[in-house]
Amino acid sequence: MNAPADNLARFGAVGLDEMIADAALLARVDRKYVIPQTALAHLLGGIDDGTRILEIAGARRFAYESVYFDTPDLLSFHMAAHPRRRRFKLRTRTYVDTDAAYLEIKTRGARGTTVKDRSEYDITRRAVLTRRAKEDVAAAFAAIGVDTRRVDELDATLTTRYSRATLLAPDGSSRATIDTDLRWERPDGAGFALPGLAILETKSPSSASSLDRLLWRAGHRPVSVSKYATGLAALSPDLPRNRWGRLLRGAFSEPSTTISHPEELPCAAA
Repeated sequence: MNAPADNLARFGAVGLDEMIADAALLARVDRKYVIPQTALAHLLGGIDDGTRILEIAGARRFAYESVYFDTPDLLSFHMAAHPRRRRFKLRTRTYVDTDAAYLEIKTRGARGTTVKDRSEYDITRRAVLTRRAKEDVAAAFAAIGVDTRRVDELDATLTTRYSRATLLAPDGSSRATIDTDLRWERPDGAGFALPGLAILETKSPSSASSLDRLLWRAGHRPVSVSKYATGLAALSPDLPRNRWGRLLRGAFSEPSTTISHPEELPCAAA
């Protein structure tokens, strides 16, 4: 869609190095919103003119692909659906425009501490776990008390694709990501797209950002949404749904499950 790009054009640019430097200073609180793209233009129009947008080589929106890995009984999914003190999320993330891929392991231990490990990955093998990757995952499992033998059961479970723009507040105190062109696909080819929606995430200190307050004034409230878990539940009605029930009954309702190629993803009813 062109609408998000058109409404982002008025913002000044910020480079990746400066964005990372500012972000590193934040003790963040993350808030996620699922909003119609028809509301996005109005919201962007209300953002401070001093806001800057990440720009690399003249581009302001970037294609992402994430491949999520789970066990046959969906251990990671169920840990998210029934929040456990010990849980994990495992994926490769590919920055399509720059041909770069990373392995990301996110764990939470018994004391509630979240650890995120990230390492460069062979982009040609992003849909599989290499021997080295399994060793790293086994170490992460051991740290949170998950049976390390389960590493050998892990396989690609779901792929997500989207376009992302990243905004930085004028004073650098907060930032936000706007994800559009949202797509999901399982290894069996079933999938869906939500071209009429955007997932917006704010990242700020404990106090709400000006963008949070702008969203609240427009009637949008933070929601619990996981691209992996919510997308998988939308594709598999037999899975637990309560944690994302409002979204699954609304924005994520009735996804089509008959795709054969990512570029031909049909739209879910929104």
